[in-house]
Amino acid sequence: MFKIKTHFHFILFLALAPLGLFAEEGMLIPSVIQAFESDMKARGMKLSARDIYDVNNASLKDAILHFNGGCTAELVSDRGLLLTNHHCGYSQIQSHSSLQNDYLKNGFWAKNLNEELPNNSLYAARMVRIDDVTKAIMFGINEGTPEAERRQKIAENSKKIIEDAQRGSEYKAEIKEFNYGNDYYIIVKEIFTDVRLVGTPPNAIGKFGGDTDNWVWPRHTGDFSVFRVYAGKDNKPAGYSKENVPYKPLHYLPISMLPRKSGDFTMVYGFPGTTEQHVVSAQIKHIVEKERPARVQMRESALSVIDAGMRSSDEVRIKYSAKQARIANAWKKWIGQIDGLVSLDAVQVKKDYEAKYVKRAETNSSWSKYATIVDKMNRLMIENSKVDYEYAVMVEYLTIGPEIFSLARTFAGLEKEIEDGLTGEALASKKVALQSSIEGFFKNYDGGIDQKIFQKVSETYIKLLGEQGIPEELRNIDLAKYTQKLYDKSFLTDKDRALSMLGKLNSKKIKSLKKDAAYSLYKGVLNQLITSVLPKYRVFNQQMEESLKVYVEGKYVMFPNEKHWADANGTLRITYGALEGSSPTDGMMYTEHTTTDGILAKHRTGNADFELLPDMVEKFKQKDFGPYAQDNELWVCFSGSNHTTGGNSGSPVIDGEGRLMGLNFDRSWESTMSDYMFDPDRCRNIVVDIRYVLWVMDKYAGATHLVDEMKLVK
Repeated sequence: MFKIKTHFHFILFLALAPLGLFAEEGMLIPSVIQAFESDMKARGMKLSARDIYDVNNASLKDAILHFNGGCTAELVSDRGLLLTNHHCGYSQIQSHSSLQNDYLKNGFWAKNLNEELPNNSLYAARMVRIDDVTKAIMFGINEGTPEAERRQKIAENSKKIIEDAQRGSEYKAEIKEFNYGNDYYIIVKEIFTDVRLVGTPPNAIGKFGGDTDNWVWPRHTGDFSVFRVYAGKDNKPAGYSKENVPYKPLHYLPISMLPRKSGDFTMVYGFPGTTEQHVVSAQIKHIVEKERPARVQMRESALSVIDAGMRSSDEVRIKYSAKQARIANAWKKWIGQIDGLVSLDAVQVKKDYEAKYVKRAETNSSWSKYATIVDKMNRLMIENSKVDYEYAVMVEYLTIGPEIFSLARTFAGLEKEIEDGLTGEALASKKVALQSSIEGFFKNYDGGIDQKIFQKVSETYIKLLGEQGIPEELRNIDLAKYTQKLYDKSFLTDKDRALSMLGKLNSKKIKSLKKDAAYSLYKGVLNQLITSVLPKYRVFNQQMEESLKVYVEGKYVMFPNEKHWADANGTLRITYGALEGSSPTDGMMYTEHTTTDGILAKHRTGNADFELLPDMVEKFKQKDFGPYAQDNELWVCFSGSNHTTGGNSGSPVIDGEGRLMGLNFDRSWESTMSDYMFDPDRCRNIVVDIRYVLWVMDKYAGATHLVDEMKLVK
């Protein structure tokens, strides 16, 4: 069985690659970081590889936590103080907010441990170790093993390896596939479930710039929030309890108060979500011309309603802030992604590489499977473009369309359980749990807003798919009348009706559930997705995954001297580069940092996204920056040449001696295509400077006690 010799290729590449071209691209697995130590030191790092990742001793990795599975956070005190982005903690901030306690607008700062706010279902995970287990996973498998048998054997081997890793400890383990099945790693984690909200700046700092500035440089957003990890008295993970105490970490990051300059070494340590660097030219073309534009249209339809509603009412603003942020983030990213891929002529770049790949494969008879794989992948994409497009549009409709679909999912789950035989006390217990869920849903629901979303998004959905692509319920109807009737009558649009339906629902009342127009529509769309689209989509994806395994293998085999790195998959990674600006387009030069002067300049434009609270204006004008200033200026954000993606939000940006410089929170508009294609001249990550974070805590919010917890290096 072919096995990629990861360490060898990393080392060989470093020996042959010209200095200055490498640091900007690639998300490196921590357990192989030693292969990069000399290169990192040449660029300004003073740490050793073991300082960064060490299984047997405390290291930087022990200060980096996976925040609720979607972001990154870092420990910054010996009492479990945790920093992440404001947008990463936004749903928790929103859940604690009300008209009486508007933490979104005014911010929140716990004065002591007793005031810190618990959060349901929030967790933070520390990675204990990551090990290459490819040989153990592939035990009993060879080139001739049938695919079904191969998958079964991998599952059996994985189960045994996980059981061995978890035995005798409180740790949790999972096995992740890398390089499309050419490599496998085991990830062993320690998961903390008592994580409390300590502080958040107001939206005018944490979301300063709003959608106007999202994915844009220059940036002036104080995108941070503060949590604390709690543990049992034995310092091990424990469910929420008043008896829990602040977690004492194996390592926490000291804070760099030192001056920065362009060219300084930077390292991002975090949990990047997904990259797809190996997609072929036909797939890039499909993404740019069809799939992304359709998703953008769907989200624009929803946002046009939500944005107007949030401007009209503080109550709506509080209810929909987190929802708006979730929808808008990908919407604007995709617009920039399309622009970046077109600007780079990405389709032609891919075609040129594919021609080189095939030409190389044809020079060796043992590489015959590589010679045909590119054509196979491009044909796969072309033949399945329609099903991929339909899948994207349907998923958007069901997930970012009308909110009643979310509630319908809850009832659909209960319907299935009842049909499977759920009765008596078990059913009653389930209903009690769902009652709380339904009440929570309506706490943040506005029927008038949702009705407008339904009509607007449904119009777009029908236009994009056409009459044959939509369920019977939406064909040949007066959409305005249909919408009005649906929202007047459906149990999904009213809390009392929803609770009443829940209360009476049993095996004999399933028919009344199915007769509801909104519920019937949800089931119709879902059924069409599941029966007409999903089977084909799954076959397409499986075939593409199998092809990618061969394609990526070919890259390692045929081009051993080129740089290769595994696509991001939500596991801990390291990327390194420098603090630097960029010149992404002709005549455009971006400096490497911004200051508070830019905040006031943007505020003066009158754009609502640059609104400041009155006391902020005075604070910024006073320029009382204290020890947080550099040359009498307060840096707000800076940019770097680190390769990042979704999931890196909240990641620490660390200097050459292991000190925290800032929190990664975004990429520039010109960088959003880096999930598919990285351009070292254009791509920059965006960071909120830790000194601005501390100034907000100390000088603006008066939460000096939190700054006092940290170790400041001056």
